[in-house]
Amino acid sequence: MLGGGLRWLAVAGLSLALIGCGRIIPEGRVPPPVASVPVPGKPVTPAATALTAGFAAGPAISSLGLRRDDARGALLSFRTSCPRLTSRSDSSGLTQPGDWKPACEAAAKWPETEAAQFFATWFEAVRIGDGKAFVTGYYEPQIAGVRTRRAGYDVPVYGLPADLVRARPGDAPPNPNGTQPLGRYDEKGRFVPYFDRGEIEDGALMGKGLEIAWAADPVELFFLQVQGSGRLVGPDGAVMHIGYAGQNGHAYTGIGGLMRDRGLLGSGPGKYSGSMQGIMQYIHENPEAGRALMRENKSYVFFREIGPDGPLGALGVPVRARDSVAADPAFVPLGAPVWLELDRGEASGLWVAQDTGGAIKGANRFDSFWGAGDTARTIAGGMSGRGEALLLLPKGTLKKLQQAR
Repeated sequence: MLGGGLRWLAVAGLSLALIGCGRIIPEGRVPPPVASVPVPGKPVTPAATALTAGFAAGPAISSLGLRRDDARGALLSFRTSCPRLTSRSDSSGLTQPGDWKPACEAAAKWPETEAAQFFATWFEAVRIGDGKAFVTGYYEPQIAGVRTRRAGYDVPVYGLPADLVRARPGDAPPNPNGTQPLGRYDEKGRFVPYFDRGEIEDGALMGKGLEIAWAADPVELFFLQVQGSGRLVGPDGAVMHIGYAGQNGHAYTGIGGLMRDRGLLGSGPGKYSGSMQGIMQYIHENPEAGRALMRENKSYVFFREIGPDGPLGALGVPVRARDSVAADPAFVPLGAPVWLELDRGEASGLWVAQDTGGAIKGANRFDSFWGAGDTARTIAGGMSGRGEALLLLPKGTLKKLQQAR
């Protein structure tokens, strides 16, 4: 998700707190798949896009009670999305790039103090499917790290190796999706799998000048890799923003799922919470077993330094705390405003879809971004909101969609 890099991950386990793309789902809160309305004699299949899920008019935006600060943040995020909204195709089938141009032109000049009126003026609310929403949370990790190795900071943060390549056609079987696999060519010119996590931790990349930074805690770095982007903070307060640069080609294994299968998660003596914090607690309290557990996830993420504006979402613009959500682009145009009315008040309000995620699939499935730091980590880790969702689309969109039916 962040920095475009979290998308390589996949769902790690149904009762697991950690999901793909750096997302966090509280234990036991994975939503059911979105299904279409049953037709006698016809198998039920999940809706593929917003058009097949169905759409209907929502309430007037003026009746939603947009909060001033909430609307202002959404306006700022919408502005940054406009260059992409007006130039990229919408895989949901709901809009065309030109549909967004009037609202984007107005947004560029609209007073931030009147942001709520902006959305009421230029948008209409549309409900996709039944509108029933499920919302989780993600954040930008912040861990102890420095640019130059020093005492207490001995865990290398690697940049992308030059010898990590895709196989030439004929040198290896293609992946199921038709792409060539990632790996490397050995000294005899044979294509082989790239070094896995254990091999890299044992020094396979040492001495190659790939270290872009050094972390203090290998466990914290492991979970930053799961997130795909984050901040390294030195003892002097210096901050280095790093983002996803690539992955070694090995399949991702969710260690929370392994712990669940081995009876380590749950309630009672000797059990650990299925949250990220609980999994980290187990690894810290059982260092040898924890190190071996992390190595069962052979996947390894490489990083690059990114700008001070923070992490980029899949839309290619910075995501903003409490304003940006990840969504499934088959159901939500990336860059579109989204209204959420949930049983979690802190996540209710106006957001802008600027990111995606491997486990964020289906209509009305969202992942809310909470920024960096301990508070963001706590909120994201416990976020599990249910309620109603509305898309805010340019006025006139619904009429065009209905006429095209």
